[in-house]
Amino acid sequence: MDIRQLRYFIAIVEEGKISAAAERLHMSQPPLSQQLKTMEVELGTKLVERSGKYFKVTNAGKILYKYALQMTQLMEEAKIEVKEVGAGVSGPLTIGVNTFSVDRLSEILQEIQNQYPKVTYKILQNESFYLCQLVRNRTIELAFIRLPLNVDDFSVHHLYTEPFYFVTSNKHQILDEEVTLEKIYEYPLILPSTEGLGVHYLISEAFSRLSLQPHIIGECSDITLLLDLISADFGTSIVPETVLKQHEGYPINSYKITSTKLSSPVGLIWLKNHSLSKAAQNFVDLFKEKGSAGTYA
Repeated sequence: MDIRQLRYFIAIVEEGKISAAAERLHMSQPPLSQQLKTMEVELGTKLVERSGKYFKVTNAGKILYKYALQMTQLMEEAKIEVKEVGAGVSGPLTIGVNTFSVDRLSEILQEIQNQYPKVTYKILQNESFYLCQLVRNRTIELAFIRLPLNVDDFSVHHLYTEPFYFVTSNKHQILDEEVTLEKIYEYPLILPSTEGLGVHYLISEAFSRLSLQPHIIGECSDITLLLDLISADFGTSIVPETVLKQHEGYPINSYKITSTKLSSPVGLIWLKNHSLSKAAQNFVDLFKEKGSAGTYA
């Protein structure tokens, strides 16, 4: 049996007569009678019995009717859900986010949720290098990463270029609002991230280009703990601007670093030459609509 035959049988049971069922289905009586006979032969049992002008449904027919209703309902629900997923109205959206988060991400997600309340989210947080790997192997569709990285196999929507700040306990006061790497390299630094990756790499490279050997006393990729250590005057640090926006209220002083050698472009990436799901495409379109910088591929 197929779904079409089940719909025929539902009409026969609910109308009680072949003629009425045929009229409801916009077909002639003989083909409908033949379909009923075919189902009875396939199942090896009578599904209906004639009782005067009407049919009486057998016990076997009642069971088939019950399941026919369930199956046709499931089929309709499947069609609706597939169409909604195809249109990006529902379904999963998988996003990777750099460890230091992205400014305004929660705002965009809230707007997406308002427009598409049936979309579900899987958000993974990691270093940019690992997020690129997750996009390559299709574990996630989109990722917010810090550049520069090798992104030849990605389409990249550039969001902004973020400055870095030197952060100290509020027990220390540097009079200038902005500082240079040359002025701070002797301070005891706790670098965020892990050696060789992400922000740690950017900071180390910036000092190296100036032939400076910073006084590094440790590293800490847990930003909350890092800011606690700085607040306690255990050390100082260098962090992207987003960290300060996302973690306000600490007893710290922050100073913008003026060096052009230390800045971090942030981009939204997806795999080049691969179609995005409609939910992911809607997400990208909304980011572009919000007026961030252009896309390059």
